[in-house]
Amino acid sequence: MGPTNMSYLNPKTVTLIGIPGLEHVQFWIGFPFFGMFLVALLGNIFLLIIISTERSLHQPMYIFLAVLAATDLGLCIAIGPKMLAIFWLGSCLMAFDACLTQLFFIHALQGLESGILLAMAFDRYVAICDPLRHTSILTPFFLVRVVLMVAIRATVLVGILPILLKRLHLFHSVVIVHSYCEHMAVVKLAAEDVHINKSFGLFVAFAILGFDMIFVFISYVLIFQAVFSLSQKEARVKAFSTCTAHIIVFLEFYILAFFSFFSHRFGHVPPYAHILLSTLYLLVPPALNPIVYGVKTKEIRRQVARIFILKPDMQQ
Repeated sequence: MGPTNMSYLNPKTVTLIGIPGLEHVQFWIGFPFFGMFLVALLGNIFLLIIISTERSLHQPMYIFLAVLAATDLGLCIAIGPKMLAIFWLGSCLMAFDACLTQLFFIHALQGLESGILLAMAFDRYVAICDPLRHTSILTPFFLVRVVLMVAIRATVLVGILPILLKRLHLFHSVVIVHSYCEHMAVVKLAAEDVHINKSFGLFVAFAILGFDMIFVFISYVLIFQAVFSLSQKEARVKAFSTCTAHIIVFLEFYILAFFSFFSHRFGHVPPYAHILLSTLYLLVPPALNPIVYGVKTKEIRRQVARIFILKPDMQQ
């Protein structure tokens, strides 16, 4: 079947409209998003510098935290510049291949972040439930293997999404009702059978986010059992305090992720609300993670204090 007046055959470009219904205020909405973008960039860069330069932080938990910070930086770079160009400059056109590339990096980095959160939960589980074997289990070789495994998993599974989209040729529209190229937003443009695309998208979401969330939950159930079985109150408080930052980050990531995911596919949320939520889901965790770990982690607080408080004293 050839293209009709209302269809597009093998489009070269797409148009991102930003936030539907709020186009008249997108310029001003860009400023709080830019603030989160800036906080995320500076916070995660600062976190990477502290962890890489301080030898006392070369431990499994902080190595995973450094990978998480690098992942958050990648997410910010993947979404922020184009989104702000749409809001502030009206630069809505995007090459179709560039759109698929952005889609891949956004979803692959989400998958990598989920895997790193699972690895951090496992680290806390071993540290609290089997502390004597923590060093022998979480060896440098084991850490490298874990990071490689979650990176390969995300790359392979998410990499199939743009390949499946590339096989589609006929589209009923080239206008993406979103502020970035998201998988389902692109799938909805197709004028062909997209059951495979939708089904595989669901599979990827549950194979990565669903799998990781279940095992993170199990890890923390076992951790809480071990913590509450401790006889001394001080020991329970100390053990629990080492997990609070991870729990906060875990909750913010998965609650926003699944609310955005299900509202897009099964809910009746207004488009502007869904797009605001899904954009916040990508920008809020990268902005909050360095703050949460900076406030809740004593070793990082100490390094920040050395840089900003003790340095002037050393110069006197």
